[in-house]
Amino acid sequence: MQSGPEPTLPEEAPSEAELEQAEVEVEAEVIEGDAVTSEEAAAPAGAEVEVEAEAEVEAEPDYKDQWIRSVAELDNVRKRARRDAAQAEQRGVARLARELLPALDNLDRAIAAAEAHPESANPELIGGIQLVQQELIAAFSRAGIVRDTALGEPFNPHQHEAVAQQPAEGQAAGTVIEVYEHGYLIGDEVLRAAKVVVAA
Repeated sequence: MQSGPEPTLPEEAPSEAELEQAEVEVEAEVIEGDAVTSEEAAAPAGAEVEVEAEAEVEAEPDYKDQWIRSVAELDNVRKRARRDAAQAEQRGVARLARELLPALDNLDRAIAAAEAHPESANPELIGGIQLVQQELIAAFSRAGIVRDTALGEPFNPHQHEAVAQQPAEGQAAGTVIEVYEHGYLIGDEVLRAAKVVVAA
């Protein structure tokens, strides 16, 4: 019975040094593979920890900024409250003054009539009327209400109401030459426009 060809053996068996070198190379490859695997496994965990840390930093509120904003908002609320209170007070004063102005106008007319006819006027009565007039004007002044000195001033459509226009010698056109009814101001606002005659 014929047998198959016999396997060819290497002429020389590897030496012990060559075997040791091969084992060292295999172990190095295994260690390197394990190291790569460990790095790949560790990378996502480290990245996840870093993302979580960043998220915590971003989510943490800025208490100092919130405190500064709260203080500024509170200051604005206080300013608005003071401004609203001052405006409400001024509106109340203006409303009362408008109710009293006709009475002051009547005092002015009574004094003007007495001055126009001094022979029939009662000096004591006129003195009393003048005293009341002065006290009322002083009370208006303490409340911030002043009489508009329109006579001799250029006509101002925001403060004056022209009831007539007539030529006046020695007066420039547009000058107030007579006041029929005094105007009053409260602060920068016109409480009542003055009724005036303007030079043509």
